[in-house]
Amino acid sequence: MSETTYPAELPIILLTKPVNATVTVPGSKSITNRALVLAALASRESDCMLTGLLHSEDTEVMVECLNRLGFKLEVEWNQSKAVLRKHGTPRLIPAESAELFVANSGTTARFLAAAVALEKGAYRIDGIARMRERPIHDLLDALNQISSVSAISEADNGCPPVRITGNGWIRNVAHGVIVRADTSSQFLSGLLMAAAFLPKETWVRVEGAIVSEPYIDMTLQMIRHWGGERFAARHEVGYYYIYGENRAPSPDFYAIEPDASAASYFWAAAAVTGGRVTVTGLNRKSLQGDVRFVDVLQQMGCRVEECDAGITVHGRTLRGVDVDMNDISDTVMTLGVVACFAEGPTTIRNVAHIRHKETDRIAALATELRKLGADVEERDDGLTITPRPLTGCAVDTYNDHRMAMSLALVGLKAPGVVIRNPGCVAKTYPGFWQDWDALRE
Repeated sequence: MSETTYPAELPIILLTKPVNATVTVPGSKSITNRALVLAALASRESDCMLTGLLHSEDTEVMVECLNRLGFKLEVEWNQSKAVLRKHGTPRLIPAESAELFVANSGTTARFLAAAVALEKGAYRIDGIARMRERPIHDLLDALNQISSVSAISEADNGCPPVRITGNGWIRNVAHGVIVRADTSSQFLSGLLMAAAFLPKETWVRVEGAIVSEPYIDMTLQMIRHWGGERFAARHEVGYYYIYGENRAPSPDFYAIEPDASAASYFWAAAAVTGGRVTVTGLNRKSLQGDVRFVDVLQQMGCRVEECDAGITVHGRTLRGVDVDMNDISDTVMTLGVVACFAEGPTTIRNVAHIRHKETDRIAALATELRKLGADVEERDDGLTITPRPLTGCAVDTYNDHRMAMSLALVGLKAPGVVIRNPGCVAKTYPGFWQDWDALRE
């Protein structure tokens, strides 16, 4: 972010004692960007205030794109809040055309591709070089099933930049759409949020498997908040029915939870140092599936406590585990580092889709852990990590915020770890390094 400067390389200072800390992490990026889209689409009717808003590159990009689409946002980043004002036009998307730059924000690209398809208009979505490698063809295929919409990849490779034109889904609700969600659950989430604002009942059918399914549950719960219990409901396996004509009044307030994915690094710090960390404001009733990362730590030997303040992890002797992380795949890198400090190998399975994230996260994690001394077997859908003595070195982050934050964990126990391009954390957690330094206090 423009106000924050970072060094090219950041040495991680070794901890000389187990961590003992209480941490407050910023708002959830996943919830923030969903709330911004839902509040924007509802702003044809009413104002809505969002609190707990995450200030990061991904959320800045979403706000800028919504501004370009003609929505009226009043954002106070220093107070973590935004107000979506009633925009006073009959259209769900006020602007009839827009060029949208999404940087490397997958949620922004995918949610807005579905949203702009609602209305008559012409829209183009593009991003940085890595975004131009990230697939969106399954979402485009779904949108092209709507006879009044055209959604194309300009390079004809199923990736951005994309153009979405036509008379809009809102004028063609005779049937639903079919989508694949085995590369990203964001395609389905985007369609569900858009469909919730159609004037008549429709449906979305999923073909094949769904990755990261807890994010779909998050989307459905948030849609219900914006329109009532019958606003979105799953009636049978694979089908999602959306009852637009029965919407309840939109809410005028929504509080965003702390980010459970960000919390994972601090819980992991307790695990690898044998210490104690409480992350405030989260519990097992969270909308975010990644809060279940603490259950994996418990399986590895940690003690987990839940109280009114939040969730506390107490580090204990760690043992390797064999775990399917499809539902909590944003914490794969965190667990990969924790595995380096366990007794016995750890196998992570069923996460092939993370090869299409900010970087190929399976290959990148395997490469960097090997540089540090771990024995890593890479597979198409995951990896097995066998602990070995670790030696500090400079590690690459691939411009991926989660690689940087995860690899910082190694430096708590192994001297000489240096994080290259530490500024990539600004994508979702600009203040991470300040909060990380506080662990030594």
